[in-house]
Amino acid sequence: MTDFRTVKSSQNILKELMIPSYANFGGKVHGGVILSLMDKIAYTTAASHSRSYCVTASVDSVNFVNAVEVGELVTLMASVNYVGRSSMEVGIKVFSEDFKNGITKHTNTSYFTMVAIDEETRKPIQVPGLILQDKIEVRRFIWGKIRKRLKAEYREAFQSLPSETDIERELNQLADDNCQLALDTTTA
Repeated sequence: MTDFRTVKSSQNILKELMIPSYANFGGKVHGGVILSLMDKIAYTTAASHSRSYCVTASVDSVNFVNAVEVGELVTLMASVNYVGRSSMEVGIKVFSEDFKNGITKHTNTSYFTMVAIDEETRKPIQVPGLILQDKIEVRRFIWGKIRKRLKAEYREAFQSLPSETDIERELNQLADDNCQLALDTTTA
């Protein structure tokens, strides 16, 4: 029989002050620093839910909608939104807080797919199901299920790209693109 756990039982919050060593050449915090923190909280959340070692299988797009400044406090909130057999979708919302001006801004939201792994065999293991206790948890589960299906469709389309691309048709459309052809396209 499959074990079930509540969404709330594995939710996490991570806060970290953005220090000068995190800055890029533009004086903003490196996106990689934020991505590393996101990976850390995704692991903690997934491992807490599955009570096992987990690995990052994929990361949905990470769109930085607001820059993070040195000196701001970054808060990451994570929750298991959806579970499959061995995988879990962890939703992460990131905010930064400017103490001096009392401004909090949303910097990004992303979804990490984590897989529970047996530490000895290194093979995926079954994860507990989710107990959905309110409407937002139900919506997040449904959205996670849809995202999983869309990712599978995207993966399939991406893999078939070389065999299904009409190169001649695409070549005729390059005139509007920001490129210059310096080769004979009749043999491309």
